Amino acid sequence: MQKIRLSQAVIVEGKYDKLKLSGILDAFIVETKGFGIFKDKQRLAFIKKLAKERGIIVFTDSDHAGFMIRNYISSGIPKEQITNVYIPDVFGKERRKERPSKEGKLGVEGMSVQALLDALDKANITGQRVECADPVTNYDMYDMGLSGTPDAKSRRNALLKELDLPEFLSTSALLSCINNMMTRDEFIALCKRL
Repeated sequence: MQKIRLSQAVIVEGKYDKLKLSGILDAFIVETKGFGIFKDKQRLAFIKKLAKERGIIVFTDSDHAGFMIRNYISSGIPKEQITNVYIPDVFGKERRKERPSKEGKLGVEGMSVQALLDALDKANITGQRVECADPVTNYDMYDMGLSGTPDAKSRRNALLKELDLPEFLSTSALLSCINNMMTRDEFIALCKRL
């Protein structure tokens, strides 16, 4: 499947939103962990840094909570560094949930792929459509000693420091970032150097 490659970082509420968008975007996607962003100053500082360096796309749900998170992030970042993507109000419930949300609206995770693509088009988000070729994988992370080995955490921390990334990044978030920042060959060369 072709994906849309974006240079901007994409900010979403949670992991299911991230999973959904990962199917159509080749981009660095950062979760706010819902309302967790209000207490996580390090994550907010990282989002501000991303906005300054590459710009961000805020892609939150269309319910009250999504707008609160969107407004909180937007309040501390210059407008020219943010693009807002809005999903339509679609009523229903996500498959993984027993009940609809409080407001009865589907979130990013519940939208059809076409609805997400339409939302990107409406926000004038254009990116290069690419076939994802030879990305860094979980196996590569293991092979380079960044996961599943006794000293993986210290190796990962050294890589995070080298790439000037925050220490809170999970292995999967780091993997996404690496695939956005460099080729597989560049990644392997960097790991061997470290």
